[in-house]
Amino acid sequence: MNARYDVIIVGSGFGGAVTACRLAENGYRVLVLERGRRWDVADYPSVSGANWIWDQYHPEKRNGWIDLRFFPHMTVVQGAGVGGGSLIYANVCVDAKPDIFYDGWPQEITLDELKPHYEAVGRMLDVQQVPAGQWTARTKLMQEAAGKIGYAGRFRPLELAVSFDESWSYGLPDPHKLEHSRKFTNAEGKEQGTCVHLGNCDIGCEAQARNTLDLNYIARAEKHGADIRPSHLVRSVVPEDGGYRVHYDRIENGRLTPGNDAARIVILAAGSLGSTELLLRSRDEHRTLPGVSSFLGRNWSSNGDFLTPAFHFGRTISPTRGPTITAAIDFLGQGNLDGHHMFIEDGGFPDMVSILFRLRRRPRLWMLSPGGAALLASLARLHYRRGLLPHLMPWFAQARDAADGTLHLRRRWLRGLVGKKKLFLKWDIRRSRATVNAVVEMHKRLARATGGKPHVPWTWRFARDLATPHPLGGCNMGSDPRWGVVDHTGEVYGYRNLYVADGSIVPEAMGLNPSKTIAALAERIAALIVAEGR
Repeated sequence: MNARYDVIIVGSGFGGAVTACRLAENGYRVLVLERGRRWDVADYPSVSGANWIWDQYHPEKRNGWIDLRFFPHMTVVQGAGVGGGSLIYANVCVDAKPDIFYDGWPQEITLDELKPHYEAVGRMLDVQQVPAGQWTARTKLMQEAAGKIGYAGRFRPLELAVSFDESWSYGLPDPHKLEHSRKFTNAEGKEQGTCVHLGNCDIGCEAQARNTLDLNYIARAEKHGADIRPSHLVRSVVPEDGGYRVHYDRIENGRLTPGNDAARIVILAAGSLGSTELLLRSRDEHRTLPGVSSFLGRNWSSNGDFLTPAFHFGRTISPTRGPTITAAIDFLGQGNLDGHHMFIEDGGFPDMVSILFRLRRRPRLWMLSPGGAALLASLARLHYRRGLLPHLMPWFAQARDAADGTLHLRRRWLRGLVGKKKLFLKWDIRRSRATVNAVVEMHKRLARATGGKPHVPWTWRFARDLATPHPLGGCNMGSDPRWGVVDHTGEVYGYRNLYVADGSIVPEAMGLNPSKTIAALAERIAALIVAEGR
């Protein structure tokens, strides 16, 4: 093709940032189209108290930090901006368990195959554990609880993509002041600071202690000439002259302006919902990719995310301080409980609680969700003024659910007779209910063993509603197009040089934080593109 770019990448999260970096390093002319803005510290919701919400239907009006999608019985939480999901995730960087690859994946994908790519991700994100002298009250409570129910050996601190200073401690005067954060320049020339346990990981770290993708992979990609374009919403992909033309809308001055670019290689990395919707629209609405597998949209998973709050009266938990997640009690693989695989973690509230109460501007935005966002907001509103919040322990978990959700396009009004088709999730809890209940029972057991009073969310008890920040599947890897949308290299079946590299290609629930695996798969996809001389 006679085009300005060799590769167009849609999205800049754990798939897009990694592939952009590795291909740019190898001389490819790379364009990254990111729907969200490029965030400065002053614009973070934690600092500004504004720019909270991304509106999928009117992004020209509201293009903020968090994209909340509401489906029947499922709420999906996503980030929007240069850096994708790394902007809002809880920094956890863990390898998958080897048994996850035994079934459901192409035979080429194994833990041994991904090991060098996991190591590359760990180096780029500079992963570290919370120093022993900086353990939060939540970390200590997790360790105590594991021991009291007989599973001390299952407890472990987690590796986080966060920069720490060994000299910091809770014993410092006013320890969370930014003055205690040690400034440094990272390997890519970006200014950062060390963690002072502000607790705002999910809504923007003022100290810049989190090693988000914009500070490493994307920074390195730009050093090698990659063109990163924020505020570009891709609408369709069209085959053209041995490559593809990508059509998008650009957000500028409160309006959407159409545009397009072409390249011989296109990599979709817009996340489980984004990449799946883009292929669905290109296949079924625009008819530009009619040969995409009929498996598209299937095997969607919430990764078994669940949160059970518990009040531990008589001890201070301070859930709004410290990294959002610090440790886990591992019941995965051979250590599963009666066939239920789960990864129990400590959860934390970002300090948006105090921001919302201080500003009193838009609490309704947080009360719309039938799932976890509404739960956290309502608990904060109910208990904050009574002085109970410091005693709240958010017991969190991920688990291997049935991964049997289906994403498809359908009209919402008048039984499908009018209106533009929108992305819809068909989610049936029946095959996953036993696993979720096993998580709930473990949360209750851990809380009670340490003197806590658990409160199972009403959203689960009465409505069977769930929420997830870890959506997986929709463009699954598979051994052939009958059972997958992409092959083991990430290439879409039937479309040479059209790839998917994000959480949508993960064919089943992992039961733990998936970001490192998504990044490792992206490392492998980029390496194969280079090796094959595409």
